Amino acid sequence: VSGMTEPKSFSRDEVIFRQGEDGRNMFRIRDGKVGIFLDYGGENETKLSELIPGQFFGEMGLLDDTPRSATAVSLDENTVLEIITEEDFSSVLKDNPDQILLLMQQMSSRLRRTTRDYAGVCCTTREAVETEQAGLEKSPELQERIEKYISRCDAPGSGRQA
Repeated sequence: VSGMTEPKSFSRDEVIFRQGEDGRNMFRIRDGKVGIFLDYGGENETKLSELIPGQFFGEMGLLDDTPRSATAVSLDENTVLEIITEEDFSSVLKDNPDQILLLMQQMSSRLRRTTRDYAGVCCTTREAVETEQAGLEKSPELQERIEKYISRCDAPGSGRQA
């Protein structure tokens, strides 16, 4: 994609950026995989997603000039990323509208998945509370849903590739 800096390689478990840092650029995965984590390395580490070649990440900080909402970590020995700086972004918009459409589609997909997960957590929580208040035992299906959401928050190192 024209308008981007030279690709950069990252080794396995190398931090690309940390939660809370300034987000003045975004990335496109050329090769390898990237994990997106909350509280990376902390007691409540949670892997939010695993991204593959062709996917963008880090766009939120670039678009709304806010700190990073999560930590990005290389999951492969040689993850190669294209870096899109603030300066590059306007030329990418102008010269590569197909890439912008791809970025928008990926953002939409992530938002849709997040909304679905949030609704699932809300419904599961409500059902668990109502079940407990009624003095009933949780059904196997409810317990399975609870475990699914809890497993995302198991500490330490939940979901992290070995």
